[in-house]
This record gives sequence, C-alpha cells and structure tokens, in this order.
Amino acid sequence: MASRLMALWDWFDARMPSVGEEFRKHMSEYYAPKNFNFWYFFGALSILVLVIQIVSGIFLTMNYKPDAALAFGSVEYIMRDVPGGWLIRYIHSTGASAFFVVVYLHMFRGLLYGSYKAPRELIWIFGVLIYLTLMGEAFMGYLLPWGQMSYWGAQVIVNLFSTIPLIGPDLAIWIRGDYVVGDATLNRFFALHVVALPLVLLGLVAAHILALHDVGSNNPDGVEIKKVKGPDGHPLDGIPFHPYYTVKDLAGAVLFMAVFCVILFFVPEMGGYFLEYNNFIPADPLKTPAHIAPVWYFTPYYSVLRAVPPLFNSQFPGVLAMGIATLILFFLPWLDRGTVKSIRYRGGLYKSALAIFVFTFLMLGYLGTEPVTVWGQAGAWLGNADRATVAARIFTVLYFAFFFLMPWYTARDKTRPVPERVTM
Repeated sequence: MASRLMALWDWFDARMPSVGEEFRKHMSEYYAPKNFNFWYFFGALSILVLVIQIVSGIFLTMNYKPDAALAFGSVEYIMRDVPGGWLIRYIHSTGASAFFVVVYLHMFRGLLYGSYKAPRELIWIFGVLIYLTLMGEAFMGYLLPWGQMSYWGAQVIVNLFSTIPLIGPDLAIWIRGDYVVGDATLNRFFALHVVALPLVLLGLVAAHILALHDVGSNNPDGVEIKKVKGPDGHPLDGIPFHPYYTVKDLAGAVLFMAVFCVILFFVPEMGGYFLEYNNFIPADPLKTPAHIAPVWYFTPYYSVLRAVPPLFNSQFPGVLAMGIATLILFFLPWLDRGTVKSIRYRGGLYKSALAIFVFTFLMLGYLGTEPVTVWGQAGAWLGNADRATVAARIFTVLYFAFFFLMPWYTARDKTRPVPERVTM
C-alpha cells in the first residue's frame, strides 16, 4: 500500500510539482522555533474551527430558507425533522463561540510574547482584519435564525449606525436594505454570511499565514531564530514544522474536540450564552424582549457603548468609543515602545498593565451580558447611577488606558537581558 501511494504521489507530483514545492516551503522545510508551548496551539485550532464552520454551514444552507416568513420555521425543521439536523445546527452554533474563544486566546498569546512587534507588524494587522471580519461574519449569521434576540439584536446594532452624523440614517437604510429589519435585511445578511465574508476570511487567513512564513514565527523568548544558523543553512533553534508541530497540533486538536463534543452533546446552549432562550421564540416586531444583549463575544464592546453617556440625545459618542476600542488594535505595534518582545523579560509595569487589561476585558464582557441594574443603585453621591454603569465606565477607562498609556509604561519598564538562543 505504501509503495502504491508513493507511486500515486510521484505521478501527481510530476504533473503538478508546485503542490509539493508549496508543501515543502510551508510545512516540511519551514523551520519553527523548537520551544513552542501551550499558547501556540490556538492558531492551528482557529483553522480547525474555520473548517468546522464552513462544512457545517454548507449543510445548514441545504435546508435553510432566507425568507422572513420561513426562516424560523426552517431552523425548527432542521432541528426536528432533518436527520442529524440538530447536530449540524449545534455544531455550527457551538463552533461560533469556539471560534472566538480560540481567537481571543490566540490574540492574548500575541500580547504575552510581543508577536505584533517588528518584523511582524503586518502579521498582526492581518490578524486584526481577520478578527473584525469574524465579528462581521458572526453578526450577519446571528440574524439568520430569525428569533426574538436575533431580530432585536440586529435592530439595535443596525440602528447604532444611524447615530453617525450626516451619513448615519442613509447608512442604516443601506445596511438594512429597508426602513426596518425585514426580509431584505435577512436576504443580504444571508448572502454576506454565506458567500462574501467567508471568501474575505479565507483570503485574510492565507495572507496571515504567508506573512508569518515569510518572516518566521515568534517564540516565548522573543528570539529571532534566523540569526543563528547551522552549516546546512537551517536555524539551530528551529525544527521542521512537519512532522513535529503537525503531530503536536494534532494532539491539541484531539483535546479541543473532546471539550467541544462535551459542550455540543451536553450543554450546547451553555446556559444561554451560546444560544439565548429568546432565540427559540419567533421574531416579533411588536414585542421587545425585556433585556436585549448581544452574544458574549461582542459584550465587552457593548459595555463600552453603554458606558459612554449620550450627547444631545445621541448615542454617537458610545458608538465612536466602541469603534475606537476595536480599531486601536491596529496600532499596537507602534504603541509598544518596549525593547523586548516576550513577557518573560519584561518588567512589572507591563505585566501589571496586561493583568489589569485581561481582568478589565472579562469584566466588560460580563457587564455586557447583564442589565445595567444588575448591581443595584450606587448611591446619592453618584447621582443614584446604576452601579453596573459606574463599573462599566471605570473599566472602559482602564481598557483605553492600557493602549493610550502604553508608550509611557513600556518605555519606562525595567527589562531583563534576552538570551541569544531560545531556552527550553
């Protein structure tokens, strides 16, 4: 069997040698640092989840009806009558949250080890573009079940665009395709979710990987392994990505799929965080849910939106703050003035700032899932403002302080010497 497979490969390689060349360039002859740790699983896991989402999405579209009168019923038909339809739907909904989990952890690894610093600025920019595209993809897909939370969540988010001065009202109509969220909105969101944004996402992922393989992977020490090479021209501190890291990533994928399957088969709604109970109720334009909140992966930015008070009865300041909160990620490579990449050799200032930032982001995420009255009143000394609103404002300030003060605290941080070679 092995000899027949090799003969088949030789036949294919003789007729399309570029495939073998690309495999060698990006896999078997691509040298990665030999000290990758746990945090380096999540890039490969992101690709795995992307494949899961594409495959499960294809099967969902075979029975889904992008029609305001039929969409909710088609989802129920998939769940109840299509053989294995409930499984495909839960795979897709669980995969959406899993995608953001692995992407957030992948981005956190970049913050830990300075993977956004020179010469990897372009890799980071492509990564942020992937993140924003993924947010758009998730938002478009969130409307498709046509449940109460889908409908009203989309209504609220699209209406936020109408607060932009001058172009806002026309922009909101252009996004909806109508004066209200309706059939036209559902059709265009379906087209964007199924065709347009996945193509953009795949292109950005390819660009992200190509940029990574051109400059080489970062590592937990922040050492450039290309500086020290052996007689054969290969980095002394590197090993071929295949088979060493393909096997390691396979082990990580098995563990990830085990956790994924536990959630999928036992708690697919995850207590309402992955699938809200209101989304099992058909969309009703005449009945507003008591509490409208986006899915958990949007809630940190939703908290920023709610934390900023309106100006002249306009929510535009909050929308602007929410936009800046996402777009500021692009400037991270130039905001960080530190002389070292890895947190292993940074001082207390950066470590403390990163710890506060992670806590802040988690708290903003939690507050975004809850009504503003979740913690009661703050007292007369704060004008009887809601405690949750006050807390969200404090955490919003801390969120922006992490970025805007970064040039100051990274330039003054006391760092330790970085070794010439990677450490194990």
